[in-house]
Amino acid sequence: MDAGHPRTDRQAAHAALVDGNAVAGILADLLAGDATALVATCGECGAEGVLAEASVEMDAQAALVRCRHCTHTLFTVIRTDALPILRVGALTELRPRGHSRR
Repeated sequence: MDAGHPRTDRQAAHAALVDGNAVAGILADLLAGDATALVATCGECGAEGVLAEASVEMDAQAALVRCRHCTHTLFTVIRTDALPILRVGALTELRPRGHSRR
């Protein structure tokens, strides 16, 4: 579902309500390949580009991934003692390169 295109009543009637376990495989598929080749879309300016071309400010605690066009923060990866935490900012879409929007 695209945030710009709300579901119709007919689509909602056919959607199953399940828990977050159902999306784990989909996320694994998205993130399994080369993350630098994922295409990010900025919700502030609409620019699209592969993550390899994003601007990143990094220190020992976090990495701020910014849109190269408007400098808004797309997302932040925070380092913790356990596993990293992802905080989404202006990122509206993340998709594999070569796959168009539906």
